[in-house]
Amino acid sequence: MPKDFIVDLVEGVQKKKSHVCVGLDPDFERIPGHIKEMAINEYGPNRRAIGEAFLNFNREIIEAVKDSVAAVKLQIAFFEEYGHWGLKALEETISFAHHKKLLTILDIKRGDIGSTAAAYSRGYLGGVNFWYGVKKKVFNADAVTLNPYLGKDSVEPFLREMEENKKGAFVLVKTSNPGSKDIQDLRLESGELLYEKVAMMVNNWGEYLVSEKVPYSQLGAVTGATFSGAAEKLRDLMPKSYLLVPGYGAQGAGPEDVIPFFNEDGLGALINASRSIIFAYEKDSYPDQHQWAARQAVEKMRTDINSALKKAGRLAWD
Repeated sequence: MPKDFIVDLVEGVQKKKSHVCVGLDPDFERIPGHIKEMAINEYGPNRRAIGEAFLNFNREIIEAVKDSVAAVKLQIAFFEEYGHWGLKALEETISFAHHKKLLTILDIKRGDIGSTAAAYSRGYLGGVNFWYGVKKKVFNADAVTLNPYLGKDSVEPFLREMEENKKGAFVLVKTSNPGSKDIQDLRLESGELLYEKVAMMVNNWGEYLVSEKVPYSQLGAVTGATFSGAAEKLRDLMPKSYLLVPGYGAQGAGPEDVIPFFNEDGLGALINASRSIIFAYEKDSYPDQHQWAARQAVEKMRTDINSALKKAGRLAWD
């Protein structure tokens, strides 16, 4: 029986009692020195060594947080900028996360049309055409992020791949960056804000992908915690969409800011933090204790969010 992203996500959140998603953004300059030195000693100061340093760092972070989260989010840009060695590290990180029973969200923010969108969807979520009519998986992520700017036909190939392979996707609706208001907050002739219109479209696109096992769709949305004032409206417009909520930690949002993104059942939101978790060791300058620091940071985040949910009467478990 194939894995079902949204069912596995809800079950993982409940099992771990955690709404936290750890973002793996392996900034080369911030990776502990001893990890980089080991890679250089083996491969020399080249791109392969950087890829190996990324992979080793990601593996150690995954080991540190695996008992506290249901999913990790990998930002492709940090891998892509180093070419094929970076992308090799990305593939192997996804594989390692799966080995540790974690779901993977590949943050690609793709949006294109026709055969191009289909190629993206096959490469990231499905299987690609191979020799002798065989199909093989490449990145094999459990979910991706999508940019809806080109319209429904840019999303449809992913919807088909999601339905066939039980995968997931999160569409950009209201992002966490300050400049998002330049376009996303434009008011339409109908009186709606642009991001509200996109939220309604996401709700409609994902309606047929609502699971029979959990009250959520395989198609979710990205909604930034830094704009918590929009959360109640977005939650009303997308009641069955799981929300991927960036902006916690390094971007300034805290536990109280994310509560409005949750449904009354205490579910429906996955709160992402990247730098504040994976580089937590920098606060105390303990480069050889980055795993310990990451584990402590993710546990604090989990506890803080659960405490805020309990106070709001939305904790999904006793």
